[in-house]
Amino acid sequence: MSSALALAAVSAVLELYLASMYNGSGLFGGAVKVFARAPDAVQELFTTGTDDFVVNLFLHQVTPNAAWRNQQMPTVAPDGATRLSNQPLALDLHYLLTAYGRDDWHAEALLGFGLLMLHENPVLTRNDIRNAITQLPVKYSGNSLSGQFGDVGLADQIEMLKITPATLGREEMAWLWTALKADYRPTFPFQVSVVLIERKYPEISPLPVLTRNITVEPDLTPFPAILTVAPPGSQPAAALGQSVIVTGHHLSGATQVILTNALRGISQTIVPTSTADTSLQFTLPLLNTPADLPAGIYDLSVSVPLGPGTTTTNSLPLAIAPNIDTWAPGPIASGNRTLTVPCVPYVQPGQLVSLIVGDQQATADPITAATNTPSFTYPSLQPTGGPVRARLRIDGIESRIVNRAVTPPTFVGPAVTVT
Repeated sequence: MSSALALAAVSAVLELYLASMYNGSGLFGGAVKVFARAPDAVQELFTTGTDDFVVNLFLHQVTPNAAWRNQQMPTVAPDGATRLSNQPLALDLHYLLTAYGRDDWHAEALLGFGLLMLHENPVLTRNDIRNAITQLPVKYSGNSLSGQFGDVGLADQIEMLKITPATLGREEMAWLWTALKADYRPTFPFQVSVVLIERKYPEISPLPVLTRNITVEPDLTPFPAILTVAPPGSQPAAALGQSVIVTGHHLSGATQVILTNALRGISQTIVPTSTADTSLQFTLPLLNTPADLPAGIYDLSVSVPLGPGTTTTNSLPLAIAPNIDTWAPGPIASGNRTLTVPCVPYVQPGQLVSLIVGDQQATADPITAATNTPSFTYPSLQPTGGPVRARLRIDGIESRIVNRAVTPPTFVGPAVTVT
């Protein structure tokens, strides 16, 4: 693949070979000047200068190459961060070859020679590109980029550079030259395809296999896996300090439970309290400090010894709920009220927090540091006509208000009366 200097390198190679062709023909006395600049700048040089023969190579448009645009996808691993392969930026380059002459027929002669060279060299070979890049520092010693193309990679990209004529209608040509703010001169449009640009990001490559150890496993499910994650009391979410049961197979000897919350950048390991082949149990740690796991959704997986090393099972979701069971407010007057609620775990900045009293909801006041006493301002808290249940919602997970461990289920949690 080529580097970001590939566009400049293509123009430099074409300019070098056009100049060599013109000044080697003997027809123009070695006095042809070839530029790769904007047409208005070249027109001014030609008008105010003394050169009789001028040819300009102008890159007027760059478009994505449709055939290469969706190659080598995706470029990252499932974690969204580890780069596996580098997708190339595939481009087609659109040029205008314009001739300037002071006498009759000179511009046409210059354009004819240029067209013939492009026609007879429809493919820029790898050797042509390498030879041109080697000559650039000598031919264009005053250009600061002339010596920078040595490692551009243009000659080594998988696709060779192909030159094909392009067609521009009269209206397109008129609009183009109007935008260029230059007088129209004899011009030939053509395209160079395809330039593959790739930034040299590191890629992940597997290590070579040193030895092969093939075994036969009679079990249809030889690898550890988890099938269910069950919070206690038939609740949809577990609270800190509670035990969680995980079922699966081949879980004997599990060394740790891994909880990951990519949104919050959290990854924490917990040692199981008991393990068996088809299940394990662990307790969510409760420190009652800002270091506690915040409420939310976690990916749960298990690390299990396998052979000489360890393996990690598939992951299943586990919801950790906030707990406000210690909140016991007295009667609350209606109107504009701010309620402060003690909770476990601590609420972290950036979490979406709201308090629901009956069917009246308010979002938390701004949280700038971890706190276990968030406050909520109700602009117009309405009377409830009796006690109603209050629940705290953090990142979509609510504190419990129903005890599902009994039949029939009963309401639990703080009861609030607004008068």
